[in-house]
Amino acid sequence: MKTFKCLIALLLLVTNTSFAQTKASVNLDSLDAYYDKMVKDWDLPSASIGIVKDGELVFIGNYGVKEVGKEDGPDQFTLYAIASNSKAFTSAVIGMLVQEGKLDWDDKVQKYLPYFAVYDDWVSEHTTIRDLLSHRIGLGTFSGDNIWYKSDQTAEAMIKNIKYVPQAYEFRAGYGYSNLMYITAGELIRTVTGKTWGENVEERILKPLGMNRSIYSLSDLERKGNYAMPHMRKEDKNIAIDWTDWEEVAATGGLISSVADISKWMIFNMNNGIHGADTLLTAATRNTVWTPHNNFVVDHTKPNPYGSHFRGYGLGWSLGDYHGKMRVSHTGGYDGMITAVTMIPEENLGIVVLTNGTNSPIMAATYYGLDQYLGEETKDWSSYYLDRANTYKANDTRISDRIAQRELHTKPSLSEMEISGDYHSDLVGQISILKIDNKLKLVFEHHPLLSATLTHWNYDTYLINWDEDHAWFSFGTIRFNSNEKKEVLGFDFDVPNDDFFFEELKPRKIE
Repeated sequence: MKTFKCLIALLLLVTNTSFAQTKASVNLDSLDAYYDKMVKDWDLPSASIGIVKDGELVFIGNYGVKEVGKEDGPDQFTLYAIASNSKAFTSAVIGMLVQEGKLDWDDKVQKYLPYFAVYDDWVSEHTTIRDLLSHRIGLGTFSGDNIWYKSDQTAEAMIKNIKYVPQAYEFRAGYGYSNLMYITAGELIRTVTGKTWGENVEERILKPLGMNRSIYSLSDLERKGNYAMPHMRKEDKNIAIDWTDWEEVAATGGLISSVADISKWMIFNMNNGIHGADTLLTAATRNTVWTPHNNFVVDHTKPNPYGSHFRGYGLGWSLGDYHGKMRVSHTGGYDGMITAVTMIPEENLGIVVLTNGTNSPIMAATYYGLDQYLGEETKDWSSYYLDRANTYKANDTRISDRIAQRELHTKPSLSEMEISGDYHSDLVGQISILKIDNKLKLVFEHHPLLSATLTHWNYDTYLINWDEDHAWFSFGTIRFNSNEKKEVLGFDFDVPNDDFFFEELKPRKIE
């Protein structure tokens, strides 16, 4: 019996020692050095990274500068736009309204927003709140985003134009990431509560969790201070650009936050919606938003570097597994800032990565950190993703091809007087071609920041010289169309990029 007790004691000692070694196996200095090198290798202005484990912020890494050309670096309280990571806040607020009996996940959207309509009347009538939040309406990924991007219209006015966005797949039979549906969800929240999305998020989440640095309005940015500047890439250099106002569309991506605050948000979520003695999200709500409502195909015929077996989208969260452990995550892309929030709930482990550049290693930072804490085989994720990014860039010849195909020394068949005038796009309203100060100008009625000067390119095609730099697109042209009588019918945009589909606008001449 004495020998058995000694064996048990020895087994416990070995077990406890192994656990201690596992916990201590994460070399924070080495992790910090890896991230520092990663930021430099990617030529990223700055990154602020936080890791939470077992309810505590156990790692804080800050690298680079908040604005190129200046020396001030970020810290755990530095503000970045978290963009689409805001969507999880939207689903959380709606979950709270469901808990209060003010909404049901399967309520029809038109019950609250009678003007809501998409490409088909039947689909419009049957779209539910659950459909809005799971990207299964039938719209293509990012399709229609020109409606809201840099628009000065109200959310209601934007929503009324959604019916003109083309159908991409059958209702509830596919996946199309739709910012427009989250803008709709935000307006639904405002209609039901009488308060804006931001006011609801602040009262229901930010204040209770002590996320006192987080804001949703640019008017609060200077007051809070300590914020990073967004940057775009121009001629392979980082260029600081102004912040863009997303308050009207905050439900799809308007929150501005910090590592310290997002860490509190991750801890709260991994505590199943309970903060201290307060249950802000019930078990039913937590299970609903973390249940896949839209599933993606995973290739089971060969291994993948993530050890994934399933992938899908819940309500405001991307879902999957990482080496067999459930992963709850999201990413966000704002003008000049890219971010990621990732949690492994069963390990009580979460990582937030905030960056202020468009060439960003958010997932490299995430997976490398996860591997360290999960004890997975070390992989140089930074090199892996940087090689992929460089390969994609090298193979993306859309702009160079268009430049090479330009035919020089051609003349337009249509005079500037003939192409001048007002045009109408169902998606964005009036677009005008005007002669101002002897220059041909492109002017959007509801998107003044997208104004440009036009110069002849070839034939009846004109080069778009944007009046200000934009983070997601640069080169672009418009081509005027006419009939056999040389009457101008409209024009087509050609702005090659991965995010905003100008070709959907299809402006037609107003007689």
